[in-house]
Amino acid sequence: MAVPTTDPNAPNFTRRYVNLADARLGAEALEASDDFFAPKARMLNPEPAVFIPGKYDDHGKWMDGWETRRKRTAGHDWCVVKLARAGVVKGVDIDTSHFTGNFPPAASIEAAHVAAGAAPDATTQWTELVAATTLQGNSHHYLDVHDGSACTHIRLNLFPDGGVARLRIYGEPQIDWASADRNALVDLAAMDNGAYVVAANNQHFGAASNLLMPGRGVNMGDGWETRRRREPGNDWAIVALAHRGTIAKIEVDTAYFKGNYPDRCSLQAASVSGGTDSSLVTQAMFWPTLLAEQKLQMDNQHLFESELAALGPVTHVRFNIIPDGGVSRLRLWGHIE
Repeated sequence: MAVPTTDPNAPNFTRRYVNLADARLGAEALEASDDFFAPKARMLNPEPAVFIPGKYDDHGKWMDGWETRRKRTAGHDWCVVKLARAGVVKGVDIDTSHFTGNFPPAASIEAAHVAAGAAPDATTQWTELVAATTLQGNSHHYLDVHDGSACTHIRLNLFPDGGVARLRIYGEPQIDWASADRNALVDLAAMDNGAYVVAANNQHFGAASNLLMPGRGVNMGDGWETRRRREPGNDWAIVALAHRGTIAKIEVDTAYFKGNYPDRCSLQAASVSGGTDSSLVTQAMFWPTLLAEQKLQMDNQHLFESELAALGPVTHVRFNIIPDGGVSRLRLWGHIE
């Protein structure tokens, strides 16, 4: 079981917003000027980049990312990425992990908004999100973005060539809640609807944000897992819902967690306005109970409906696992207000 290689120095936008360039959510590298040494799609892999000494393929040293050949003509290399969902970009990470003598000296990012189902073409208007920025090898480059326009595609420009291990585009999904069906059940805890993890007390073996990802987990590493608790109490994660709503059905999925699933779980919930994310950690301890303690089973989808308390519309939940362990997914189906 691998411990996630998260960067403790990453800015808050990497935790607050969804990575709109995550291939698991549907992001796709559409076109690139060149990807001779390493394919463009690899740059959107959600896993941290790795380096495998001695691994070569027909084009040379195998690298975990997108890498172009050495440019011998005027111009620069570029890659167009379709985002998983239209959204407002809040920050980016241009990650050159393991690229040392072959990283680009500089890069910039442009954005465009095209109609649903369409792709950028020669007439597309591109707007600069990130001006040309000096890059270093084997480094994360976290850059804030302050453009308030929604975009559907981005274009990463390399000056003049080289390799990028990962590209993360953190943003707020653009959802037309005003015209949404109030009678339809919506997963208010879905990351691609805009839900996010405010805080979690422990994420030793797996990030709590995995709870909000689409689909079922693909393995035990694709979930939230805490370390073994050696003191009284229980582990918890606080989730900000994608939209204020009344929760009608809950799913707790322990897929692939067998000898390490929680014995029980419960949920608290509240409608919160004002304050900051950090202030919610204390408040959440006193929120009313939405779902009283329920026994869990290994590698199983647990559905709860009749067990839910009638709390009305809420904006946040605290998910308690008792005493510790791993959960693959949390679904909070409800009606938006």
